[in-house]
Amino acid sequence: MSYKFLDHATDAIIEVKANNLKEAFAVAADAEINLTLDQDKVEEKDQKEFSAKGKDIRYLLFSWLEEIPFVLITEGFAIKRLEFDIEKNNGYTINATAYGETLDVKKHNFKVEIKAPTFYDMEIRENGGVYMRFLLDL
Repeated sequence: MSYKFLDHATDAIIEVKANNLKEAFAVAADAEINLTLDQDKVEEKDQKEFSAKGKDIRYLLFSWLEEIPFVLITEGFAIKRLEFDIEKNNGYTINATAYGETLDVKKHNFKVEIKAPTFYDMEIRENGGVYMRFLLDL
C-alpha cells in the first residue's frame, strides 16, 4: 500500500495503490492528513468520531476526503490514526474514530489548507488490488 503526489501546478493529485478497498481509504486519508500536517508529530491524547456517506464508492471517497479536512481544520483536531469500517447498505457509510490531539499549527507543522476534494479526474479501479487517483483543491 502506498501513495504518491503527482505533479500539478496549483492543486494536489494523489495516486493510491492498496490491496483492498478499506486499505485504499486508509492510505487516501493518510495522504490527505500528511499533505496538511506532519502526522508523525501528533500524539494520541483524544478521539473524535465522524462519518462519511456515499451512494457509490466514488461519492463515498469524495465524502471521506471532505470529512477529514473538516476534522483537521474546522474542528481543529490533528489526526494521528484512524479506525473505521466501510458498510454497504443502501449506499456506503464509513463510521470512523480519529485519534489525535488539538491542532497546534507550530507543533504539527501545518502546511496547507485543503479547500475541497473534486470529482475531476477521480478514478477508482478494483482489479487484483485497488487503484485510486483524486484531486484536492488547495
